[in-house]
Amino acid sequence: MTTAPALPLRVAAAVFLPFAAGYFLSYFFRNVNAVIAKDLAGEFGLSPAGVGLLTSAYFVAFALAQLPVGVLLDRYGPRRVVATLLCVAAAGAFVFGRADGAAALALGRALIGLGVAACLMGSIKAFTLWFPIERLATVIGWFLFLGTIGGIAATTPVELAVGTIGWRVMFVGLAAGALAVAVLIYLAVPERALPGAGATWGEQFGSLGAIFGRALFWRLSLPFVVTHGTYQAMQGLWLGPWLIDVGGFDRATAAHLLLLGAAAYAVGSIAFGTVADRLDQRGWPRLATYKAGLAASVVMFFCIALDLALPRAPVLMAYSFTVMSGALVLAIGARLFPPAMSGRVVTAINFLMFVLSFACQWGIGAVLRGFPVEGGRYAPDGYGLALLVLGALQVSALAWLLPLREARSA
Repeated sequence: MTTAPALPLRVAAAVFLPFAAGYFLSYFFRNVNAVIAKDLAGEFGLSPAGVGLLTSAYFVAFALAQLPVGVLLDRYGPRRVVATLLCVAAAGAFVFGRADGAAALALGRALIGLGVAACLMGSIKAFTLWFPIERLATVIGWFLFLGTIGGIAATTPVELAVGTIGWRVMFVGLAAGALAVAVLIYLAVPERALPGAGATWGEQFGSLGAIFGRALFWRLSLPFVVTHGTYQAMQGLWLGPWLIDVGGFDRATAAHLLLLGAAAYAVGSIAFGTVADRLDQRGWPRLATYKAGLAASVVMFFCIALDLALPRAPVLMAYSFTVMSGALVLAIGARLFPPAMSGRVVTAINFLMFVLSFACQWGIGAVLRGFPVEGGRYAPDGYGLALLVLGALQVSALAWLLPLREARSA
C-alpha cells in the first residue's frame, strides 16, 4: 500500500479557494432557472419548449467554448483564462437581469454560459499543476463539494430571494459577485510553468484529434456524459417542474426537495473522490468505483422515471449522491494523455457532456410540448416518455463501460 503526498495548505489557500468561489457561481448560474422557470414562463409567455431552449442557451455557449478553452488553458494557464471569462459572465448576468424580452434573456444566458465555461476545467488544470496526481480525485472531490454549494444556494435560498427582491435584482447582484471573483482569481492565484507551453497553435488544436480519435476516451467518458448530462438537465431545469406537475408538490416544497438533492450531490463529490483515492491505494482501482457508482445512479434514475411509489426525498438524494461518481472520469481521464494536454482532455469530456445537457434540456421540453397542458401543469405521460428515453441511453453507455478492466495511458 502506498501513501499519497500531503497537500500543502499554502496552495489550498492561494489556488484551491479562489477557483472554488468561481465554481460556486458557475453551479449557481447553471441551476437557478429550475426555481424561476415558472416566473420566466409567465412573464414572457414561454412554452415548455421555449423555457427549455432558453435555459439551454447556457449549455450551448458553454459547450461550444470548451474545446478552444482547453487550448487556451494549456497555452496561457488557468488564472488568466478563468478570470477573463468571469467578466463575460458578469456581463451576461446583468443582461439577463435587465432583459425586456426572450431574446435578451437568451443572450444573457448564453453570455453566462460562455463566462463560466472555464470555471471547472480551468480549476482542474490548475490542480494538475499544483497537486500530486495521487491525490487528484480527492482534491477534485472537495472542490466539487465546495462548488456545488452553489447548487444548494440555487434552490430554497433563491425561492426566498425571488420572493423578497425579485429575480431581476438578484441577477444584477450576481453580476457584481462574478466581477469580484474574477478579481480574486487574478490577484490571488500564482503562476506556474506550463508543460508543453512551446507548442504551436496548430499542434495544440491538432492534438484534439488524438483525443477524440481514441476509443478508450469514448468508452470511459460516454457513461459520464450521458448520466451527468441527464442529471444537469433535470436538476438545472426540469426536476422542479416534475415535482410540481407529477409529484403534486407546491413550489416551496419542490425547492426544498431540490435543495436536498443538491446537498446529497455535494456530499457525493467528497465521498467518491476521497474513497476512490483511498481504495485505489488498497488495490481497488478508481475505475471500479466509477462503474459501481454510475450503475447505482442509473437504478435510482429509473425509480424517478417510472414514478415508483417510493418516498421522493430519499430517492432524489440517492440519485444525486450516486450520479456524482461520474466525476471520477476527470481524474481517470487526466491520466490517459501527457500532462501538457490535461486542459484539452478534461474540456473535451466537458464539451460532450454539455452538448448532451443542452439536448436533454431542450428535448424534454420538446416532448412535453406534444402533450396537453392542463391547469398550467405539464403531462405526467410526457415526463415519463422523455425520462425513459434518457434512461435507455444511460443503460447503453454503461453496458459498454462495464466489461472494461483497465484504462491505460497513451
